[in-house]
Amino acid sequence: MFHSSKSRAAWGAALAAVLLTAGCGGSDDASADAAAEYDPDAPVTLTVGTFGTMDFDNAGLYEEYMELHPNVTIEQNNVAQSAAYYKSLQTRLAANSGLDDIQALEIGFIADVVRNHADAFVDFAAEENGDELEGNFYDWKWGQATTADGKTIGLGTDTGPQAMCYRKDLFEQAGLPTDRAQVAELWPTWDAYLDTARQYQSSSDAAFVDSPASIFSSSVYQGDVAYNDEEGNPIPEESDGVERAWEYASTAADEGLTANLSQFGDEWNAAFSNGAFATIACPAWMLGYINSQMGDGGAGLWDIAPLPGSDESASNWGGSFLGVPADGENVEAAKDLAEWLTAPEQQVKMFTEAAHFPSSPQAAEDPGVMGATNEYFSGAPTGEIFGESAANIQRTPIGPYDTQIQEAFTTALTDIASGGATPDEGWENALKAARQATGG
Repeated sequence: MFHSSKSRAAWGAALAAVLLTAGCGGSDDASADAAAEYDPDAPVTLTVGTFGTMDFDNAGLYEEYMELHPNVTIEQNNVAQSAAYYKSLQTRLAANSGLDDIQALEIGFIADVVRNHADAFVDFAAEENGDELEGNFYDWKWGQATTADGKTIGLGTDTGPQAMCYRKDLFEQAGLPTDRAQVAELWPTWDAYLDTARQYQSSSDAAFVDSPASIFSSSVYQGDVAYNDEEGNPIPEESDGVERAWEYASTAADEGLTANLSQFGDEWNAAFSNGAFATIACPAWMLGYINSQMGDGGAGLWDIAPLPGSDESASNWGGSFLGVPADGENVEAAKDLAEWLTAPEQQVKMFTEAAHFPSSPQAAEDPGVMGATNEYFSGAPTGEIFGESAANIQRTPIGPYDTQIQEAFTTALTDIASGGATPDEGWENALKAARQATGG
């Protein structure tokens, strides 16, 4: 989603600078006592810590919950940047003080929470309705918030299943088909995507893709593993996902098939309107970003096709969770709210009202989601395209240093695209930077 993307570079800095140990969780006896004393009708004020634009308020969910539960007052504490939010959260976890009743957890930080702070949060898997809760989410989404010993410390909000957005006008000028079904046939694999790029650039002055990072970051999660082994230990030099993603992205960089723009930088933002590139790997939330950059003048210029290779393994970029601190004053009431906010019915509303793609397969299969189209993107059946992508995502192990590792590789790819390194030199540079970032 939009808030998840804007601070990717800052994630690594926050994690590297403030890696703290877990706060102490409440005892089982204390939890049992709190549950026994819980009065669901007693007046209570619940605080929800969020970051960016999570949109529970804008979609009307807080208001609806308070109407259904007149005894509940919800207060949201929002921090604009996710890195600043998480740095503050880590400090509060270390002190076991100042936590909100519900804390949002970004995908870029969930591995650190799972590894270092799990005892500080309620284990939803251990709840009486734990099996029912698990069934509300894609297996890969539930697994991202689950420890090695089976504790699940967060319930999924949104996801970022990926597709490929393309400029119909630039395709037409280069003699390529523009119909999305025909475009999908152009690139069933990443090798075919690169062949299409070569064909396109033989007839166009614009680059085929915005950045080598667009290829690398989306294809790396289509492997059996990406940056980590099953225990969450960094293994980029051994990863099939990294190896194949590097092959595709470094080839594109070396052959000049990309505009070599830094994603989310000023030049990249301007390039949408300038027509500097024809394709970009786009998670569901990217549609709103493209719209915001191009405005009304971009309506109908773009369309959407599946990501290369997504029939076998799709890719996710983005998404968040809601966790309940175990030592909070209103744990039982907070659990009720967190479960309600992330239930399939509310996830449908989050999509229809605020365009956050669900982390629940039941929600993704709802007619309100599955039947959704996007007129700005030439009427593309976005619910169907992103729903199929989400269903084909395979869980790859994640770790607390994923952002730093990815930055090491995308920086090396930028060097290749600018002529500052060969692919072999870039690979060695990327591995060296990744080892430094992870302390290896």
